[in-house]
Amino acid sequence: MQFLVLILIIVILIILASCIKIVPQAQAMILERLGGYQDTWGVGLHFRVPFIDRIAKKVILKEQVVDFEPQPVITKDNVTMRIDTVVFYQITDPKLYAYGVENPLMAIENLTATTLRNIIGDLELDETLTSRELINTKMRVSLDVATDPWGIKVNRVELKNIIPPAAIQDAMEKQMKAERERRESILRAEGEKKSTILVAEGHKESAILDAEAEKQAAILRAEAKKEATIREAEGEALAIAKIQQAKADGIRFLKEAGADASVLQLKSLEAFEKAADGKATKIIIPSDIQNMAGMVKAITEVAKEN
Repeated sequence: MQFLVLILIIVILIILASCIKIVPQAQAMILERLGGYQDTWGVGLHFRVPFIDRIAKKVILKEQVVDFEPQPVITKDNVTMRIDTVVFYQITDPKLYAYGVENPLMAIENLTATTLRNIIGDLELDETLTSRELINTKMRVSLDVATDPWGIKVNRVELKNIIPPAAIQDAMEKQMKAERERRESILRAEGEKKSTILVAEGHKESAILDAEAEKQAAILRAEAKKEATIREAEGEALAIAKIQQAKADGIRFLKEAGADASVLQLKSLEAFEKAADGKATKIIIPSDIQNMAGMVKAITEVAKEN
């Protein structure tokens, strides 16, 4: 009897424990009573009536990401390509999410495929490849409106890959290669042009510097020649002045010594001797011819005294 009571107590405790629910952060639980919606449990501790209430659905309220398989689409210029999309969504109303649509993810995938086909159908191939941001914005707005009755908010849609046909891929690769080669040729030509300009400028600067150096050298040579000529002229002038000074000093000495006429006449003869050095024929006529005999007599007397 006691054993049965113990078992009954344990069963009751297990039932009561199962009726206690703790909802963690960023989650919600849908409670049904006798098959009908009863309540939405948020974060915290909750109790349910045993055998009457049940947890119908657990809902995650965090932002979620779903990556759909590539979908075939046709552009405006009849090019078939495959595009896979990534959708970032968040459940905002657990009740609508639980009862709004049977399979929300499948519904979002199908809605994404149809919306993508409608948008790509209005664009050509080149526009499709260069208008990712425009396509993402249009798809997000369209999906957000369509999923609002399901309690889902679409935060962002991204085109993950755009896969064109193999022939178009090959043509695009050739076009890209040709464009790269063209840019390379332009860069090489610009580099050669800049190099040529730099070399020409270097030659120009060198020629200018050489001309400037030659100019400075010519100026210095002219100034040196001018200075040498001035010094030479000054030397000759100084020598002439010295000679004149010596002659003047000699005449002054003769005057101060009281030289008589015979001495002066002797000096005159010395001057005649230097003039008649025998190198050329010279005729010297004294200005005082009358005193010539007296000058000869004076010379004879001086010679006798010596």
